[in-house]
Amino acid sequence: MAYTPPIDEKELVKQLQNPKTASQAFDVLLKTYSQPVYWQIRKMVANHDDANDLVQNVFLKAWNNLQNFRGDAKLSTWLFKIGINESINFINKEKQRLQLSEDADESFLLNNIEADTFFDGDALQEELLKAVARLPEKQKLVFNMRYFDEMKYEEMSEILGTSVGALKASYHHAVKKVSDALLS
Repeated sequence: MAYTPPIDEKELVKQLQNPKTASQAFDVLLKTYSQPVYWQIRKMVANHDDANDLVQNVFLKAWNNLQNFRGDAKLSTWLFKIGINESINFINKEKQRLQLSEDADESFLLNNIEADTFFDGDALQEELLKAVARLPEKQKLVFNMRYFDEMKYEEMSEILGTSVGALKASYHHAVKKVSDALLS
């Protein structure tokens, strides 16, 4: 489901940018957004420990760049965008470290899904995750955001910088590929 924070984001941003209230406001930021950011990242890297590390990176970057946040987008959108960028960078570094080809996203993620001791899903859920892992990067992002997070195309457009029409097309193609994989 699309994430709606139980707070006034504009007020929180003011508090975050005020040195006197920044620390306390950052605690609110962490409590409000840690879990949704974690799950966004977890769907991309498919490993609990890696996702936890990346969440820490996201909030460290957010803390270091709070004064630069202009409020053009929602705070949650900004955090998700940082999370997506951190995840993509992590995956690329891991592929490079493991000397995998550019097309090795699929095998890297499949191995993470199978090796993750925190995964407790059934066989069908595992097959779904594997089918999603086989999608091209953009389709994987769009599928995860739309299917699992039930995010609106307009919000996805803000985060990914892609038109709503292109996102709908990516999602359609992703659903077709996932369906075909599950039915084969």
